[in-house]
Amino acid sequence: MLGTDYPQDRLPPPELDLLEPVAATLQQADIAFGNLEGVLQDGGEAFKQCSNPANCYLFRTPERFVQQLKQAGFDAMTLANNHARDFGEEGRSNSMAVLAAAGIRHSGRDGDFASWKVKGKRVALIAFAPFAGAYSMLVPELVQERIQELERSHDIVLVSFHGGAEGAGVARVPFATEYYHGENRGDVVEFAHLAVEAGADLVIGHGPHVPRALELYQERLIAYSLGNFATYWGIRVSGENGLAPILSVELAEDGRFLGGRIVSARQIRPAGPLIDEAHMAARSIRELTLADFPATPLSIDERGNIGITTPSLLSGAPPTLHP
Repeated sequence: MLGTDYPQDRLPPPELDLLEPVAATLQQADIAFGNLEGVLQDGGEAFKQCSNPANCYLFRTPERFVQQLKQAGFDAMTLANNHARDFGEEGRSNSMAVLAAAGIRHSGRDGDFASWKVKGKRVALIAFAPFAGAYSMLVPELVQERIQELERSHDIVLVSFHGGAEGAGVARVPFATEYYHGENRGDVVEFAHLAVEAGADLVIGHGPHVPRALELYQERLIAYSLGNFATYWGIRVSGENGLAPILSVELAEDGRFLGGRIVSARQIRPAGPLIDEAHMAARSIRELTLADFPATPLSIDERGNIGITTPSLLSGAPPTLHP
């Protein structure tokens, strides 16, 4: 969320590109995708209403900011989250049009998925959420059906989800259905496992706004939350909320996880994410992974390098994709 001009102007100054410090890292990837909170739209009235305008979480980012996403190296953005419809379904439609005009693919609305070729392989990206108008992560039959459809026609299937609770104390994976202000935010482990069983090759979450554990399931990597990444004002970035990991993953031709790295960054206002030589995000994800999945075959060192401790899982074709 690169800045909002609604309900009050909280946009960065024109000379500040929040993504510039991490662009070189993103541009190295064959595929770089992220989650877009709010809408890309010039003007218009909000669909949601705030009872307290002084504490209003509605995000409207002017359309010109799409160029920062493009220049940073993003190939696709997901639009399945609780702010994608801040300005109604029309706002999400506008975001889709603005991204497409800039050459950035998108997924989020039910029926909308990204499909393209990378190094001769057909890749799909589909985004789920427990919110109106999105591919629902709360209906197992739908999750299975949608992913199986893509698996039959694609070599690599990438799955994004915006699920799980928010607020203090949500860094641990609860292995149960999560709620936020009484709203069902899904059982993220149940969803992620079902997604992999249906054909997903990489599953990335980002709902809790803090980093969570990694899991290797059926030789596919699941990231239960990568937290926040680039927010000018309007979202808290103190403590663990300010950790901004970039997950670099190497996949085999058949989608198996071969290795990767957590590139640690931190949000330090008024700048955006800055590379963190102390590797705090990697260390946090390492500790959470060991706590939530103590028998994990994943090894994560303090600099964020990710490997597999079970040698048999490392056999196979060399990596060709780096989502």
